Amino acid sequence: MQVFNVQGMTCAHCVRAVTNAIQEEDPAAQVQVDLAKGEVRVQSRLGAEQVTGLIEQEGYTATPA
Repeated sequence: MQVFNVQGMTCAHCVRAVTNAIQEEDPAAQVQVDLAKGEVRVQSRLGAEQVTGLIEQEGYTATPA
């Protein structure tokens, strides 16, 4: 499980955008978003750099925790 600190997520739309971006690249990925903590947990075949890039393409700032 990879954990990322993500800034800028505030609502359900943000959760969907991040989840969909990751699952478009890896449909089997499991994505858990905690808005209160600003945290995204990802179980995926994708590497940390790929996941960070996908989150940032959606307009958020992401760093591995």
